[in-house]
Amino acid sequence: MPHRLGSATITVAGPDGMPLANTPVEVRQVRHDFLFGNILFDLIPLMLGESDDVARDEAELADWRELFNFGTLPFYWRYFEPTEGAPETAALLTAARSFAGMGIKLKGHPLTWHTLAPRWLMGRPLDEVERVLRERITREVSNFAGVIDIWDAINEVVIMPVFEAEDNAITPLCADLGRIDMAKLAFETTRQANPQVTLLLNDFDLSVAYEHLIEDLLSAGLKIDVLGLQTHMHQGYRGDEATTELLDRFARFGLPLHLTETSLVSGQLMPPDIVDLNDYQVDDWPSTPAGEARQAEQIATYYRTLMAHPAVDAVTYWGLTDRAAWLGAPIGLLRRDGSRKPSYDALHALVKGQWWLPPTTVQTDEAGRIEVTGFKGDYEYAPVDAPDATVAFHLS
Repeated sequence: MPHRLGSATITVAGPDGMPLANTPVEVRQVRHDFLFGNILFDLIPLMLGESDDVARDEAELADWRELFNFGTLPFYWRYFEPTEGAPETAALLTAARSFAGMGIKLKGHPLTWHTLAPRWLMGRPLDEVERVLRERITREVSNFAGVIDIWDAINEVVIMPVFEAEDNAITPLCADLGRIDMAKLAFETTRQANPQVTLLLNDFDLSVAYEHLIEDLLSAGLKIDVLGLQTHMHQGYRGDEATTELLDRFARFGLPLHLTETSLVSGQLMPPDIVDLNDYQVDDWPSTPAGEARQAEQIATYYRTLMAHPAVDAVTYWGLTDRAAWLGAPIGLLRRDGSRKPSYDALHALVKGQWWLPPTTVQTDEAGRIEVTGFKGDYEYAPVDAPDATVAFHLS
């Protein structure tokens, strides 16, 4: 994967600024540029001092940080602002600052979505709904600027104007404005509030309908920073060939791709005839040894396929643990008791194994230079006889 590698020639200097010739130097990788993501929903109470099991949550946070560098935080409007005018800004901002202080890059999900729109918005005139939505976007993006600067600007707009599963105030607005103007509303309002943001168009509908929407939006002059592709695979892994074909279809737009919502089941697969994953309701959906072995094999090959494609900049797995997994599905990398599944170990062997430069000692040449090649990201070096004299550098 040469497109993932960077190289640099570094001159190692001593305290006096003179090059250190023929000196052993240890080089260490600190961080990937590639965004290995997961949701942080379950760890918010720990950051707020509200955990009901601190030891468990601290262990899960340690497992999270060992593997991931990119966290998604929830901004589902119905829960974020359950009462009009009383958003949960202070609590989520406190948690976000704590995560950011650990070096975790953060994304907010989502700013505009028909599902989980607030009940109190129902029945209002469309112009008022639009005004309140714009105010909501501006408030969140402004309040979290500098802490969260990556956002899913609008979620699942392909079905937004025709969504029928639940009455909400956003679908009629989208039906009135049309998909293009609705997306413009979300993107342009967000960018006005914070010009430094990175904005995603995110969808689960990866059919030609999404491609046509992207074409129309770009033709209309909308600036999209990243294309978000959801890949929940509760009915089985789609396969390497199908994954590559999918990536190629959306890479043609010349925009970075984020696999925003990824999941693989470690138990019984969901029946293939289910169209809406939310429709599959069972009392218990356990992880099984055979399912865990399958999940481990598939997550490794899936991530290898993503890393091999130059258009992919990020992948977010949708849950660390089965304890509170989406739809009750056994999609986590940890079991309900917090123990690691084989999938965690398989992914760790890639992220911190094959795709990670271990601490390496190299000798400077007569001019004090070393050559470093590794996966793009943050590194540091220090002379072996002065291990605290670290110097940071970046491979890109």
